[in-house]
Amino acid sequence: MTFKATLLAAGAALALAGSAAADPVKVGMITTLSGGGASLGIDTRDGFMLAVEAAANPDLTVVIEDDQQKPEIAVQLADKLIQSDKVDVLTGIVWSNLAMAVVPAATAQGKTYLSTNAAPSQLAGKGCNPGYFSVSYQNDNLHEAAGAYAATAGIKRAFIMAPNYPAGKDSLSGFKRFYEGEVVSEVYTQLGQTDYASEIAQIRASDADGVFIFLPGGMGISFVKQYAESGVGLPLIGPAFSFDQSILQAMGDAAVGVLNGANWSPDLDTAANATFVEGFRAAYGRLPSVYAAYGYDTANLLLSAMAKAPVSDTEAFRAALKEADFASVRGKFSFAPSNHPIQDLYVREVVKEGDIYTNKIVGTAMTDRGNPYEDACKM
Repeated sequence: MTFKATLLAAGAALALAGSAAADPVKVGMITTLSGGGASLGIDTRDGFMLAVEAAANPDLTVVIEDDQQKPEIAVQLADKLIQSDKVDVLTGIVWSNLAMAVVPAATAQGKTYLSTNAAPSQLAGKGCNPGYFSVSYQNDNLHEAAGAYAATAGIKRAFIMAPNYPAGKDSLSGFKRFYEGEVVSEVYTQLGQTDYASEIAQIRASDADGVFIFLPGGMGISFVKQYAESGVGLPLIGPAFSFDQSILQAMGDAAVGVLNGANWSPDLDTAANATFVEGFRAAYGRLPSVYAAYGYDTANLLLSAMAKAPVSDTEAFRAALKEADFASVRGKFSFAPSNHPIQDLYVREVVKEGDIYTNKIVGTAMTDRGNPYEDACKM
């Protein structure tokens, strides 16, 4: 599935370009638009394109491809985008195993990669690269927020669980980094798993007084529904991905009251966020998710760099990206030397407002949190 968007509003473009010497920029977006993780990729695409369409910059072209949540497909698409479509920038991958298959090869070929989501630890420390920017977070961050807040939520003995892939391992590492209680069991499930009867039986048999899960997309929907039906009743805590807008409606009442670590929320009080949430609802008829927020910020970061430097001058263009001279929906936002963000982390609670399930911020877990692997990055 290929979608090409060439945007043609010269007046807005001149305001953004800032220089008569602006280069055309072609972006290749590889994201998940089909299968169990499709809602995450759709929100990524829609958030990114909302900002692109608002800017209406004729120098920007976006080619969007569906990776089907398969690493081999993502690699094929990256090769096509780089070699045939001649893209300048790559973006959009949701899943860390796909990012690990694509990003190192893309940056080795001199391309710039802007991550709208996946930010594995392997690319944050020793594997950092001048051409790789994570606009979202480092994979551990939102789990760190949940871990730091868990004791406040009354969880002294935690059963922790995540899928067995790079982001799953990062998630449990992040939770444990700031969790002050006892981890009574650490379980890795299959990526894409939908039946959690065995794991719920393990939770029931444990002496845990709370459960931390990282199960994005359809995995989270399946687990939360089955967990609610089981009657185990221990409190759940997780990262935003497991209780995000893109899947909350499918979870329904089973998710109400759950706490989750986040770096963004639809009720975050910033002018840019208010504009984003209103614009997203008007354009798509639904509340945005964290994936949409990251996509929107990524597009605005890219546009800010295009206004300052031509993409043909790789060093200057990447320096312009590094300045992060855009109004993030998250408020204050800057890049550390590793090209990962420094930002505040929050705790949200799932609530029901009328017929809509959403999240509200209930506390700040960490301020100015960066990349835990920063010291290993030698840039």
